[in-house]
Amino acid sequence: MIVENRILEAQRAWGEGIVRIGKVFLDKGDYSAAAKEHIDEFYNYQEGTVLFKPTLAAEKQFRLDFEGALSYFVGGNNNYPEDHGFAIRPWTDVRWENIGTNIIGDMGVAMGNYFFTPHDGGDVVKVEYSFAYTSNSDGQLKIVLHGSHLPYSPAV
Repeated sequence: MIVENRILEAQRAWGEGIVRIGKVFLDKGDYSAAAKEHIDEFYNYQEGTVLFKPTLAAEKQFRLDFEGALSYFVGGNNNYPEDHGFAIRPWTDVRWENIGTNIIGDMGVAMGNYFFTPHDGGDVVKVEYSFAYTSNSDGQLKIVLHGSHLPYSPAV
């Protein structure tokens, strides 16, 4: 059963996973393996299509398979030349600010802002998100829709 607390816990753990990938990168470890584990843990590519629209993607902005998600997080894939590895920037914290959560049958949807703190001490990056979660065949909460975007900035 999907309840709001499970979504909040999944968000917290997802953010910790992004930070962990960056730490593995800084420690000169196998950050690609860490990212694969992250995707396996949080996204439901094992059971079908995930609608994934990452923040900093314009040329191939929608990622419907595992390969596209992995490329976004760690870069290095010639099929996605614009990817430089969002998770290996790296980050020291991800803070979530939910604007709302809806539970509709066996799906939960959350929308709001999340804030990424750069490892280098730069300004916190605010990103808008919409995530949809469902339970997989083992009852684990998994992401089936991930949409994130930089906030609109009107031309001056």
